[in-house]
Amino acid sequence: MSGQYNSNSQAPVAWRYTGNQMKRWRTKANVSREELAAASNYSPDTIKSMEQGVRMPTPRVLDAADELCQAEGLLSAAKEYLRREPFPARAQNFMEREREATSLWWYETTLIPGLLQTKEYTRSLIANRIPPLDVEMVEERVEARMERQDILTQRKPPVAISFVLFEPALYSPQVNAEQLRWLVEVSRFRNVALQVLPFERAISDALMGPMVLLETRDHERFAFTEGPFASELSTDLEVVSRVNQRLSMIRAQALSPAESAPFIERMVVDRHE
Repeated sequence: MSGQYNSNSQAPVAWRYTGNQMKRWRTKANVSREELAAASNYSPDTIKSMEQGVRMPTPRVLDAADELCQAEGLLSAAKEYLRREPFPARAQNFMEREREATSLWWYETTLIPGLLQTKEYTRSLIANRIPPLDVEMVEERVEARMERQDILTQRKPPVAISFVLFEPALYSPQVNAEQLRWLVEVSRFRNVALQVLPFERAISDALMGPMVLLETRDHERFAFTEGPFASELSTDLEVVSRVNQRLSMIRAQALSPAESAPFIERMVVDRHE
């Protein structure tokens, strides 16, 4: 897997268990980390991160370790239980909570929220990441993001969702007429409120990045903030309150849902002129 887990999230149990077993077998067989690295064509640091469960142990390293440590297939057998996660490591916890959500308040500054993206827009974002992802991972993440959109129409009872998009998000080069028309269509869903925050109405808090406020069936509230390299999912009452206040002010400054749909529709017309 090209990514690895950071301090904001916990690696899957299967990664950690398999990495621990790989290290135990290697130590028992008196095989050095450098020897395993050479046999599997990885760096010693990568082997270390796999043994610690920070990276997913790959089929190649498991087969190499199995042969070097004479594990008689016990390490290679772990390949069946390991899989690549379809979401970036820093978003894992949020995705789990999103599946349990009964309501979402979502504010985005520069991108269309994942739940509102067309497949073409999603692929254009994911396929152009730096460092680049392999083709298989790109398609896995695109499909995973599309599956998340079931929350818009498939949940019973319906999930109440409020989106506010800062106007710059609508001017991204990846946003075409199809994406704009989809925003208008989603805005007509009974459980969705979609607002646009114009440039001239932006308050200082609106410039501080995307924010999400989420409530689960158990009435637990989570605040999620995301940056370029790290994300935070918090249940701390002070953090949740602060995000709630900021979102409330941003929603108050934004165009109403009734005003926002025509605003986006005019942009579709402008794209064709």
